[in-house]
Amino acid sequence: MQILLMGGTRFVGKPLVSRLQQQGHSLTLFTRGRQPLPEGVESVTGDRGDDQALDQLKGRGFDVIIDSSGRTLSDSQRVVERTGPPSHRFLYVSSAGVYAGSPTWPLDEESPLDPASRHSGKADTEQWLLREGIAFTSFRPTYIVGPGNYNPVERWFFDRIVHDRPIPLPGDGMTITQIGHVEDLAEAMARSLEVDASCNRIYNCSAKRGITFQGLIEAAALGCGREPGSLDLRSFDPSGLDPKARKSFPLRLSHFLTDISRVERELAWTPRFDAVACMADSYKRDYALAPTTTPDFSTDQVLIGV
Repeated sequence: MQILLMGGTRFVGKPLVSRLQQQGHSLTLFTRGRQPLPEGVESVTGDRGDDQALDQLKGRGFDVIIDSSGRTLSDSQRVVERTGPPSHRFLYVSSAGVYAGSPTWPLDEESPLDPASRHSGKADTEQWLLREGIAFTSFRPTYIVGPGNYNPVERWFFDRIVHDRPIPLPGDGMTITQIGHVEDLAEAMARSLEVDASCNRIYNCSAKRGITFQGLIEAAALGCGREPGSLDLRSFDPSGLDPKARKSFPLRLSHFLTDISRVERELAWTPRFDAVACMADSYKRDYALAPTTTPDFSTDQVLIGV
């Protein structure tokens, strides 16, 4: 199939491009031209926020459009206005951040949404695709981790462990979160193109099980080759902070756990990475190759006074 991928040279794009090429698809990547291009792809260079750059897509039809970088409804609409709807599928990377808080966990794809979420534009895009009758599949990961992650999730923990720093721990450390490996997400996305049942479906997509904050820190230590018992964990009171904020601590300070049984069942897909394997892989294939030169620990002073 002829596939347009908005992006494709960074985090999610790299394993996704590789997997799609294995499937034999022809790829066109719309990128800003800042990263090396994979072999065997066509490239259109421009900023997706620039109308003239997007105009390069006018009159070109695609079987599949993959939007892994759109954050607002307008982002995706402006692409489809130029190409027309894809003949086979619109693949979208949404976010589990669209869900509202809940007294019951894990969250499934029918759980209430939060209209005030900073990810609300992604939910708006899903609803627009459905209203317009554009065949789509949308994926709602929790925290995506792995090589090339430009969000400071794993690196936040590795920086403190490697530099023998005290590690801020929210409360008693028993809040449950959930991460998923970028290669598992890419595999699920590519596989969905071959499964008719995935048309007009939304999927939670992460590791199968959640993990506590303390468990995640210990997994990061193991990934670094350190004994979890040697860590200096310093508890802080998270009650005065926005539970969804990630400025001081890299994860939202409330439970964040989704049910992935739908994507497992309908795509015959199972994640290869659990949380421990995610952290070990991120350290070996990313952090160890390019450690943070000068980590910023200034926010720790606010949390734990060190």
